[in-house]
Amino acid sequence: MPPSPSRRGLLLILSSPSGAGKSTLARRLMDWDPAIRFSVSATTRAPRPGEVEGREYYFKPRAEFEAMVAGGQMLEHAEVFGNLYGSPRAPVEAAMAEGRDTLFDIDWQGGQQIRNSALGRDVVSVFILPPSITELDRRLRARGQDSEEVIRGRMAKSQAEISHWAEYDYVLVNDDLEETFARLLKVLEAERMRRDRQPGLSDFVRGLNREFEAR
Repeated sequence: MPPSPSRRGLLLILSSPSGAGKSTLARRLMDWDPAIRFSVSATTRAPRPGEVEGREYYFKPRAEFEAMVAGGQMLEHAEVFGNLYGSPRAPVEAAMAEGRDTLFDIDWQGGQQIRNSALGRDVVSVFILPPSITELDRRLRARGQDSEEVIRGRMAKSQAEISHWAEYDYVLVNDDLEETFARLLKVLEAERMRRDRQPGLSDFVRGLNREFEAR
């Protein structure tokens, strides 16, 4: 569906413990609506073979990244293994002005920073829970991507991540992917229709009142 210039775009944050289905839901959402912009992070690490500027990351020298943080040009940022990562503000604001939504696939810490940013009132946050810890472990193993040590590390981190569920606007239990995706679409469609996200409504209602006066 095309973006609507009469509606201000929103910031949709998806968070979950690893293996709960967040990234799969994010991909499904962008397939459903290609106008949704995925937030590409900036980083100070060097590009890896095959990575393209602006597709995987915006690659920045550390001094430039730190200057962006100091100037309020990052919605959120963190240091991971000696490299800085963050979400640039300018592309998000440009998408909002075009009536396009921006999707963030980030953890609770990044989500918290964005909710506390200047664009916090435009945030819709959704936390994805697994149906059980046993199922979460099974999904991680079924991917066949990680070693036993990595899986144990992800499971150990999951409890701390899940403890932040109450900070989110919506919480979905991903017991069935199709049903969870359907619920996620209902959240997005309802939030898009919020009165304060439709700046053209005031002019429309004024027009209705002029019709009353002209009768």
